[in-house]
Amino acid sequence: MKNPFFKNTGPYKLNELLKLINFKDQNFSDFTVNDIKDLNTSEIGDITFFHSKKYSSFAKTTKASFCITTENLEEFLPKNCKAIVSENVLLNTAQITQIFYPDSTIDNFDDTVEDINKTEFKNKVKFGKNILIGKNVKIGSNCSIGHNTIIEKNVIIGDKCSIGSNVIIRNSLIENNVHILDRCVIGKKGFGFFPNKNSNLRYPQIGVVIIRDNVEIGCGATIDRGSLSNTIIGKNTFLDNQIHIAHNVKIGENCVIAGQVGFAGSSIIGNNVFIGGQAGISGHIKIGNNVQIGGGSGVIKDIPENTKVMGYPAKNIKQFLKENK
Repeated sequence: MKNPFFKNTGPYKLNELLKLINFKDQNFSDFTVNDIKDLNTSEIGDITFFHSKKYSSFAKTTKASFCITTENLEEFLPKNCKAIVSENVLLNTAQITQIFYPDSTIDNFDDTVEDINKTEFKNKVKFGKNILIGKNVKIGSNCSIGHNTIIEKNVIIGDKCSIGSNVIIRNSLIENNVHILDRCVIGKKGFGFFPNKNSNLRYPQIGVVIIRDNVEIGCGATIDRGSLSNTIIGKNTFLDNQIHIAHNVKIGENCVIAGQVGFAGSSIIGNNVFIGGQAGISGHIKIGNNVQIGGGSGVIKDIPENTKVMGYPAKNIKQFLKENK
């Protein structure tokens, strides 16, 4: 999928990229690099990154031509992918992403927006007062938008959707029959930094938010767009009020998540998962299908499917109840 929200300034010569980030080893042939993507979505001519053995299964099948990685992980890459061995994979990835997408760390307001009464949606959408719509927005049939809401450029909204009041939506693709309640902010940049002595370096965020059919999002929810991949909410999933979903999170189908749950970046949630209020989900972990997580739990490691857990750290619910009689 071509990114409709961020402009790719490439292609670049590989040596040129490495020179721009002051990379030590610049002795590569005159290869051309078209784009930077994650391991899953990379294509021939792209550069990707691989920083943890946890993602070795994705590394083995990547179609990328080049990969920023470590000496220890190089062996997992296919023959078609040339390793660029780095001492700081994530930092170098962020630097190259910033070159391809220089506006990816900035969330300026959309200066293309105009009053909905001046747009094609004046007679197509039911709407309240003070609605602003950006350039190239698409909205399906039988939709409604509440007061003081902003839908920024290139956002796509499907049929039979309702958007509440005081909502901001950017960098998002929303399917059919989605209901977003008041005061949600969807598609803003995620919270990713590299500590630096002089100033923190923000990690670029070039992904989007994808919300599948029949999803409901409660009041005050915040859903960050992805960094190199996308943040995805699966079909028939219901989110309660004041939930935070960080960049790259993937939530499966038919999930029910209670209020004030927080998901750290790149966590993957299976189908039919139930999570109680105020639970916290650490980053880069996987929760299997049919898992139930008790309210207030802290999940700091993977949870296999068909499991019930509770507590901090989250443990099997029978063990938790036995220890807390």
